[in-house]
Amino acid sequence: MDAAFTAEQDEIRRTLHELLAKHCGPQDVKSAVRTPVGHDGALWGRLAAELGLPGLALPEEYGGVGCTTAELVLACEETGRALLPSPLFATAVLAAPLIAALGTEAQKRALLPLIARGERTATLAVPGTGLALALGLTGANADGDWAGGGRAGGVQGRRMPDGTWRLYGEADQVLDGHSARLLLVAAHTGGFARSRALLFVVSAEAAGLRRTRRTTLDETRTQARVQLRDVEAELLGEDESVDVHGALGATGRTAAACLAAEAVGAAGEALERTVAYVKEREQFGRAIGSFQAVKHRLADLYVQVQAARSAAYYAAWDPGAGALALAQGLDALRAAASEAVQLHGGIGFTWEHEAHLYFKRAASDELLFGPVHRLRGHAAELAGLFDPAAPEVRA
Repeated sequence: MDAAFTAEQDEIRRTLHELLAKHCGPQDVKSAVRTPVGHDGALWGRLAAELGLPGLALPEEYGGVGCTTAELVLACEETGRALLPSPLFATAVLAAPLIAALGTEAQKRALLPLIARGERTATLAVPGTGLALALGLTGANADGDWAGGGRAGGVQGRRMPDGTWRLYGEADQVLDGHSARLLLVAAHTGGFARSRALLFVVSAEAAGLRRTRRTTLDETRTQARVQLRDVEAELLGEDESVDVHGALGATGRTAAACLAAEAVGAAGEALERTVAYVKEREQFGRAIGSFQAVKHRLADLYVQVQAARSAAYYAAWDPGAGALALAQGLDALRAAASEAVQLHGGIGFTWEHEAHLYFKRAASDELLFGPVHRLRGHAAELAGLFDPAAPEVRA
């Protein structure tokens, strides 16, 4: 495998880095998350118009740029570095690939060009806390219980005599759920006899749809409670035989690689800010960065971040390694955020300091997409490491 990036890939990274460095500093982030939509709409429009970011990995025939997962991963590393509040992850990493994989030709031609141009944001709504499971990151998603399981709770889908579908239920942790113009809702259908989970397209203007923005630990990744009360929906795909679980699993592998890159970008930026601070802060007449104990801590952290970056880049070419790369990235971000808080001293422990933006992102991402030990455990199961029939490995 050639791990070197092409000139075009480096240009995408450089252009995005320069744009975000000018318009997405810590104070810009804090201002953006307090807007009604939870992000800077003008900046999102520039990212869509000038860089084609929402459609970066979509086919050109549907208005996209036609790039690969590698370019999307590089873009996510830069947005993670800036902790950019935006609909990018929910729209381009979760919703758009599912529409491209499962949608009918008419659905793809109607929805994907709008997404690629940034004119319509989208998200995936999964009931409860089952997003990581639905994406196949922390366990097998084949049983579909994460969509409702035929019991009270979750989202239930019912086919009406005229062939239309109606949804009833709620999802509590929907990324960008309060602002997305298009929702892909995972719902349980068929009762107990023909139990299955399907995806449905729901417009933000649908009657009976109620969306409420939630207060979250990490304001840069907004969440909402989505309630559906007899909401009319359109089945994503030709019929009920579409492979929803397979498409969600494939999307989950790509999403894990992008999340790993986001975590690595954030960890690298937290480390750089900490290194810059310890060079300036003085104690006993000298910069604290000159103390050997501080040097050792930052050197260990640098190695950890670089290892996580290598894992994320590998996952860009082989999304099958995404879950392990994500686990390593989350570990690195948590360590970098913790060191940033501690080495910034008394000011670093104040909730308002920028170091806590990284701390909150680390804690929130592990709650949403982990925890780390489950990411690694499921990857080990898939690799057959826990198979009792496997031959014993002797030292």
